[in-house]
Amino acid sequence: MAGFLLNYDSCPVVKNILLLDSEGKRVAVKYYSDDWPTNSAKVAFEKSIFTKTQKTNARTEAEITMFENNIIVYKFVQDLHFFVTGGDDENELVLVTVLQGFYDAVTLLLRNNVEQREALENLDLILLCLDEIVDGGMVLETDGNIIAGKVSSHNMDDGAPLSEQTITQALATAREHLTRSLLR
Repeated sequence: MAGFLLNYDSCPVVKNILLLDSEGKRVAVKYYSDDWPTNSAKVAFEKSIFTKTQKTNARTEAEITMFENNIIVYKFVQDLHFFVTGGDDENELVLVTVLQGFYDAVTLLLRNNVEQREALENLDLILLCLDEIVDGGMVLETDGNIIAGKVSSHNMDDGAPLSEQTITQALATAREHLTRSLLR
């Protein structure tokens, strides 16, 4: 059995994923580390990294910074600020890949309308995204298309309005309604 034990020391670990608004306030956050044991410690950390990064130009591609023995990768889009934090010994490329996967999935789920109001209206999808990307700090998935697909499949049900269904789902629903009407 000992041969099957995972060596968690070699697996990349994410400490948190943050989505903040243009004033540094929470939109969606998920912590996977006990480095910030209280809610006030978490809010203080968010405010600190927001203040440290707000004057940078992280709009075209992800930026990387060190803060309190952590590597933070971040990207700003419209009025949303995306952050991924790892320990100072983490691989920056892994953290950037997690950040990009989160951003890509959110972009797909918000239908390219990546801004605060839309994010708040679809907060359930964003929180599901976080669950699909990282579990307990361990990276599960970084491909935005796969993440968005899994979130969409969790979210879709037969009662959803046609405008919120994919074409395949809409065709299946239409076929079902046609079959029912022919059998009457």
